[in-house]
Amino acid sequence: MRIDPKGLGADDCYKLMTGVIVPRPIAWVTTVSDAGVVNLAPFSHFTFVCPKPPMVALSFGKKGDVYKDTAHNIMRSEEFVVHIAHTGQVEAVHQSAIEYPSDTSETAALGLVTIPSEMVKPPRLADARIALECRLRHCMELGDTKNRLVIGEVILIHADDAVTRDGKIETKLLDPLCRLAGPHYAGLADLITMKPIARTLKT
Repeated sequence: MRIDPKGLGADDCYKLMTGVIVPRPIAWVTTVSDAGVVNLAPFSHFTFVCPKPPMVALSFGKKGDVYKDTAHNIMRSEEFVVHIAHTGQVEAVHQSAIEYPSDTSETAALGLVTIPSEMVKPPRLADARIALECRLRHCMELGDTKNRLVIGEVILIHADDAVTRDGKIETKLLDPLCRLAGPHYAGLADLITMKPIARTLKT
């Protein structure tokens, strides 16, 4: 099969690319609205883009002609918290993707407990094994759909002691939830461990 993306609409391109680029990590993001409502939403257009200072990037699309609540909240307050969900939280992650009214808190609707963050206003999820407190650093619009690429600096990391060993995150213990195409999710399969390689070839 040969596919020319110029002949596809935005929805068809979205479905194609989310089927190609798998699995994708999920950023489970809390923000706070002008009215003080805690918003929670999952985003699978998410990655790590810089080590020093650590930065993460999220991509926000529009619902019709309007950006989602999370994007509005980040652009106004410049603060957010990214959580890494585990497979036991798949139902809550999936349900938090519902388009609730702006005056409804997803954390309250789903019965999720939050605790105060230390350096930003949005609270963090009490049961999250990883929480990244972030401040907005950059935002740019991309393409015909004007997706917003938001880059946040990670200013504080919360890691559950149960998933760390010698100061490092143990992926198997973290048990991260990942996104596939459509309403499909996955956990980790068997890990493939290779020997470390040298950074440069010796001649």
